[in-house]
Amino acid sequence: MPPFRWFVLAAATLMALAAAAPAQAWSPDVAALQVALRANHVYTGAIDGVAGPRTKGATRRFQRRRGLRADGVAGARTRRALGRRGRPPLGSRTMRVGHEGWDVAGLQFLLARRGFTSGPIDGGFGPRTGGALRRYQSSRGLAADGVAGRSTLAALRDRDRRARPRRPSGGNARGPVKFLRPVRGPQGDGFGPRWGRMHTGIDFPVPHGTRVGAAGRGTTTFAGYNSGGYGNLVIVRHRGGFETWYAHLASVTSWPGERVRGGTRIGLVGSTGRSTGPHLHFEVREAGRPIDPQPRLLGASASVIAGPVPSGLECTGARDRRPPPPTASPATAQLPAC
Repeated sequence: MPPFRWFVLAAATLMALAAAAPAQAWSPDVAALQVALRANHVYTGAIDGVAGPRTKGATRRFQRRRGLRADGVAGARTRRALGRRGRPPLGSRTMRVGHEGWDVAGLQFLLARRGFTSGPIDGGFGPRTGGALRRYQSSRGLAADGVAGRSTLAALRDRDRRARPRRPSGGNARGPVKFLRPVRGPQGDGFGPRWGRMHTGIDFPVPHGTRVGAAGRGTTTFAGYNSGGYGNLVIVRHRGGFETWYAHLASVTSWPGERVRGGTRIGLVGSTGRSTGPHLHFEVREAGRPIDPQPRLLGASASVIAGPVPSGLECTGARDRRPPPPTASPATAQLPAC
């Protein structure tokens, strides 16, 4: 593509990004900019795709170093100064193993946002990115070829997530699925990219030994030690293909096959596995894919529920006793970031 046309395309991409900012707080183009700025040693924040003060400040520092107008906006001249990390624009080519640059960083960020982490978001398309891409494509019913073409990018950028993942057979969902908060206490780090990796759940920084309650009715499918970083882990299967994961427990009080309800004690908070201190790492998974738990959390805590389960709370029938999906063993599943 001639240089002039590339500049026009880059400018158009940035103008579209600015126009979409009020509707979406994060952007793969901003994440790609953060990766490029980090490689130039002017940005040390998280790769979160948010054009906040730290990103704009880092952009100005880079611009001053290169003798550019320090306006904090990554225009055509700034992206050209970033070299190979500032090009090509996302969507301008089909990406595959061996590629690197701005668009690959954007792809890695989009995969992480959908819960398919590929390791550090660094703009390099290696085997881990290819593996994460194939898993995502398979979950969406796309050709799992590990190549990011137009259809894959369209699915990744679908803000309304109209293309739903394929669900396991059975578990007919009726109505919205909601969950209790598993512990009583403050909420810490949430779901999303954190320090260049994907945090696939919500952390609750509560004291060691705090009672952990099941977030809704279901059947425990795993209760034991996980060698992938989760430590002592309990997994509860719910209706509609949903699971809840409770990690880093000091002790486990549930067992595979136990039918639990909202508030059933399943363990105590600890710091086992890859953990820097006592807290509960809580995940919600749909069809085996981590999703943001926040929109599905009720205000009530599972630790204080007694008596009848509140109307509308997630429940499951006795027929829903399927084992975890065969995509990964719960005992060895890897904790992306915690």
